[in-house]
Amino acid sequence: MQAARICPRGLFNIPIMKIGIIVAMDKEMALLLPLLADASEVTVNGVAFHTGTIAGHSVVACKCGIGKVNAAIGTLTLIENFHPALVINTGVAGGTGATDDPARVLDVVLASEIAYHDVWCGPGTVPGQAAGCPGRFPCPLSDDVRSRLDVKQGLLASGDIFVDSPDDLRRILALYPDAKAVDMESAAIAQTCWLKSVPFVCIRVVSDTPGDGGNAAAYESFWQAAPERTFAEVEKLLSIL
Repeated sequence: MQAARICPRGLFNIPIMKIGIIVAMDKEMALLLPLLADASEVTVNGVAFHTGTIAGHSVVACKCGIGKVNAAIGTLTLIENFHPALVINTGVAGGTGATDDPARVLDVVLASEIAYHDVWCGPGTVPGQAAGCPGRFPCPLSDDVRSRLDVKQGLLASGDIFVDSPDDLRRILALYPDAKAVDMESAAIAQTCWLKSVPFVCIRVVSDTPGDGGNAAAYESFWQAAPERTFAEVEKLLSIL
């Protein structure tokens, strides 16, 4: 698939788009819904979709649930029923503490690429690469758009485990030394979008550092602060598209 180039409307006169936004959990949806004007709700395939507008764009938002299967089902239902021009995944991620500019708690990470850290299709294939897909899924935002957001940028490594041990983190970083953060849904959403030829962007806030002392406790207490910053960056992103 040739990735679409997403550019500011002011530079290339891009019309207002229909945009899909996917989160994994109720806590994340609770932070997103206040941004949605003229909201209404419809249920399709057992998934509740919230429609409305943000920054002048028509938006369809849904909670897919945690993990790759839920993410893929939610994404495909969104694409086939609402036909968005762009899909954005947002919510929380774990920082890896790696790279020269590591993502710390409450830093917002805009993915430059997405990759699986728990996929291997057997001898003769590359670890992390799903069959018939690129090893890393692109997130096609222009450099101009990226420069106008207050975010860290880098690779997100995604898989079906809550990363909570130094061993898990070392395994992921051995595969992807440049991984900025980890999560449980973004690669499945990226793969579904890639297969359906829909551009995909992921922007997440760091809740904790896997393998750090008290990682799980940090993740739980993080929600008490209601980290709205990532959703403010999503709103800013929509205002400049």
